[in-house]
Amino acid sequence: MQRKDIVRSALALLALGASLGQAVAQGAYPNRPVKIVVPFATGGPADVYARFIAGRLSDAMGQSFVVDNKPGGGSVIGTDLAAKSPADGYTLLMMSNTHTVNETLIPSKPFALMKDFVGVAPINYSDLVLVAHPSKGINTLGDLLKRAQAEPGKLNYASSGPGTPYHMAGELLKSMARINVVHVPYKGSSGARTDIIGGQVDLMFDAVTTMTEQIKAGKVKALATSGRARSDVMPDVPTLTEAGVPGYEATIWLGIMAPRGTPQPVIDRLNEAISKIVGTPELKQQWSRQGAVPMVMNPAAFTKYLNDDIAKWAGVIKSANIKLD
Repeated sequence: MQRKDIVRSALALLALGASLGQAVAQGAYPNRPVKIVVPFATGGPADVYARFIAGRLSDAMGQSFVVDNKPGGGSVIGTDLAAKSPADGYTLLMMSNTHTVNETLIPSKPFALMKDFVGVAPINYSDLVLVAHPSKGINTLGDLLKRAQAEPGKLNYASSGPGTPYHMAGELLKSMARINVVHVPYKGSSGARTDIIGGQVDLMFDAVTTMTEQIKAGKVKALATSGRARSDVMPDVPTLTEAGVPGYEATIWLGIMAPRGTPQPVIDRLNEAISKIVGTPELKQQWSRQGAVPMVMNPAAFTKYLNDDIAKWAGVIKSANIKLD
């Protein structure tokens, strides 16, 4: 055998060995702890459901799935950290429609969602609820619209930061109802929630899943919900469409992504495990009582969903001329 042929054979064996090694590694996934980066503060829906999913994945896959909260910059800081992580399946991103909004709202961020990440699986979605502090004398959406029209710029609303579903829900209301309400961004939903309960701010959109108990306790007044139909959790509260803003709809949804380049067998295994977790009838009933609806899609369907949501919010942002404060 000539030297050239020997070199070629050696290179082929090395390539085969690397391929087999990769296959073995993928087949054993996960063989060490997996980190789920949550680019939002503790206490909000993304954090709550990330911890739930992490616990169930730990049980199902035999390795620890650990939540790592990295809030700030309207999710940009933590997401950039995840984007720069090795594409090996051991760093995942808990994301929401904040990310699909930010593709248009924050064009200068250091990553591009669909370029730097791949979709793994959706988790769930829930309606939002618009609440006011009881001391403000705003008991219905009609009260809010009248006050805002009579006193432009006097009322304010809290959000968990620029580009988050709570921010966009407020801007969508301002645009559709043609009112001027001042946006007060926080670094996370917990701070915004604390201040609406304390009366430091007038209004807030929040997830039904995290505000229901505060409404029941009388700490805030529910004005309207954001879905197409009334929430099963608070059926006595009208939708925004019913209460005076026809055609209004906004939700918060959550999903898992991974850095682009993560091996497809890893993506598929994670999708299968997550889909089994959120697809059980028992979980559907449990989440329904909280106001959340499970979402099940394969990676290809979730990728299409992500691209469609980016396009949807790009149209809303441009037509309503929504900009960062």
